Amino acid sequence: MTFYPTDRLALFIDGANLYSAAKGLGFDIDYRKLLEEFRKRGVLVRAYYYTALVENEEYSPIRPLVDWLDYNGYRLVTKAAREYTDSQGRKRWRGDMDVEIAVDMMEMAGAADHLVLFSGDGDFRCLVEAVQRKGARVTVVSTVKSTPPMASDDLRRQADNFVDLADLADIIGRPSRLPRFIQESRAHERDLEREREHHDPVDEADADA
Repeated sequence: MTFYPTDRLALFIDGANLYSAAKGLGFDIDYRKLLEEFRKRGVLVRAYYYTALVENEEYSPIRPLVDWLDYNGYRLVTKAAREYTDSQGRKRWRGDMDVEIAVDMMEMAGAADHLVLFSGDGDFRCLVEAVQRKGARVTVVSTVKSTPPMASDDLRRQADNFVDLADLADIIGRPSRLPRFIQESRAHERDLEREREHHDPVDEADADA
């Protein structure tokens, strides 16, 4: 990433998109480390986090994260998720934050030198272009290393810089909270792989003997 110490930075985190990208790469985001990392790279003006919330539920799994972010340096932008029924008759929720992200990025383009967008959504290409016309640089953080890739090719081309989230895993990531039996299975697979890598192949002459 190309950052300058005097850069005024603003972060725009599409919560659902970043969660999906990190999940596809097998790790979780440590939001404390994320904030610390970008504070090292310039003058952090604002860090926005966008998410839709399901209302009227006794417990929401995202609520503890949202509350923590709100008290620890992030500007929360939320709205109520809309309920709908999918083709299989299952209850789902939808919450598109694109408009909120676009409004805030356009407003911050005059107050920040470098905007960092944590999303791979191709719908943001025109937004990035508009922000660039105002004189701000834009870095997009997403990934093409997941299956399927999360970053739109058009968005990557438009951005001044593209950073693959996989390259930040050791900096802002933490191990994914998988069930214990899955963690143990994966650890066993890694041990077997290391054993295969370090095993010296039997010499053909010795094998014939």
